[in-house]
Amino acid sequence: MNAIRKVSGALAAAGLAAACSGAFAQAQGQASVAPVRKPAPAAPAVAAPWPTKPVRLLIGFPPGSVQDLSARSIAEPLSKVLGQPVIVENKAGASGTIAADQVAKANDLHTFGVMNNSQLTIAKMLNPAIAYDPERDLAPLALIGTTPMVLVVSASVPGNTPSDWLTWLRNQGNKANYGSPGTGTPGHLGMELIKSRSGVDAAHIPYPGNPQLINAMLGGQLQAALLPPGLALQQVKAGKMKVIGVTSERRSVLAPDLPTLRESGVLGADVELWTALAGPASLPPGVRDKLSAAVIEAVKSDETRQRLITVGWQPSPSTSEGLRIRMRSDVKTFGGIIMMRNIRSDS
Repeated sequence: MNAIRKVSGALAAAGLAAACSGAFAQAQGQASVAPVRKPAPAAPAVAAPWPTKPVRLLIGFPPGSVQDLSARSIAEPLSKVLGQPVIVENKAGASGTIAADQVAKANDLHTFGVMNNSQLTIAKMLNPAIAYDPERDLAPLALIGTTPMVLVVSASVPGNTPSDWLTWLRNQGNKANYGSPGTGTPGHLGMELIKSRSGVDAAHIPYPGNPQLINAMLGGQLQAALLPPGLALQQVKAGKMKVIGVTSERRSVLAPDLPTLRESGVLGADVELWTALAGPASLPPGVRDKLSAAVIEAVKSDETRQRLITVGWQPSPSTSEGLRIRMRSDVKTFGGIIMMRNIRSDS
């Protein structure tokens, strides 16, 4: 019935009431139907004209962060599809919630955000006092890409294998520490999930973003971190970090030579980082549909796919519904570790 209503609504929106009635009758196998009253004109499926000026993509993390890299990878191809410049603006702070709140409050039809798991799913669970509600105030538009994270340790950690390094980290107890790009980010919650499954008890130290925590690891202030492959592999290849494993259930196509955490005996810690486009909930349906389709078209091009892979993202374009499925899954996974560890935004 849902599919029939969608067909009926689409035809009615085009002003074809008689055709709508006939299609409905045919789908139901009825010999005849009652006369259909002509509906009021519906909103167009695509807002016209839109966009009428440059489109802004707000990023809640510093330049060089994984979210920043994904946004800059799609900015140019998205601009070609939309016919307007696409400008990336960094609004770092508060684990990305400052930028997300600005997007939620935007009313110019041209301000959006490239966001991650925490901004679009569990921010409110971590801090009920934040200024926006992800479910109520933000509109998920399109998934851009996904990636597992990589558990890395400092090059100074002794041992020769991932199991050796994990054992060393476990034996340090809370004398060891790990960094994340902010409380409530996937790098934080993912590590807490790993701790609950591995016996590791490293203390958490939040940073403004991944570039800052990488500098801290290289400077000897941190022993471990969860990083996206695009950032971790740079340091691993340079001999400055060691890899314990990736957080995917199977080896990642982004880093097929890296072992999984499962291979080192850590089970039940499978998590993925994703990047997606979102806008304010007040967006008209026509703008939502056009922008969602534009993102999918841009990401499906060979050039954009290669850009995303180069910076550590597996291209995974999907509709807003596909993104909602991801969001619901994350609420379950990350919500569980938040409750188990009693994590709050000031923890």
